Amino acid sequence: MTEPDDIRLVPLAREHLTFLADVVHDPDVLRFTRVPDPPPEDFVEGWFAGYEEGRAAGTRDGFAILDAEGIFLGTAVAPAIDRATGTVELGYTIMPAARSRGVATRALGLITEWAFAALDAKRIELYISTDNPASKRVAERNGYRYEGTLRSLYFKQDLRVDTEIWSKLPADRDVGGRGGS
Repeated sequence: MTEPDDIRLVPLAREHLTFLADVVHDPDVLRFTRVPDPPPEDFVEGWFAGYEEGRAAGTRDGFAILDAEGIFLGTAVAPAIDRATGTVELGYTIMPAARSRGVATRALGLITEWAFAALDAKRIELYISTDNPASKRVAERNGYRYEGTLRSLYFKQDLRVDTEIWSKLPADRDVGGRGGS
């Protein structure tokens, strides 16, 4: 069994695409993220290409979450990096078999520290579905603060979805449990 302290983030690479195809068809990923339901056949390839382009431009980045044996556990991403303002949006998806074991908490802690250290982030944001209590707990464990609910923020499957915004600032870095610094 993977212990949360045994995970690491590695840059997303083509070798992770097979696993990404599984992740984007997971019912919880489809329910709680911006992944279209159902995902178009070329979704994973286009999504990955966007992250490759974003990494080169410095506007987004993505990582595979791996355990000590190199088993793919999910993704940790920075879908929006604004270097001018120092604002970074983060997110993650966890494979169903790796859920409820602290992997998400640790992965968010790792990518949060990466954003502070590598990007000199001044503000990190999480957008969490109002219907996703597990992600809210992960945010809290990492010292993120709930700021409010953005009503009708996303439009998906002919429905408008409310989304909570959570943030973490450099002054909050000491706050958080296992996932923190």
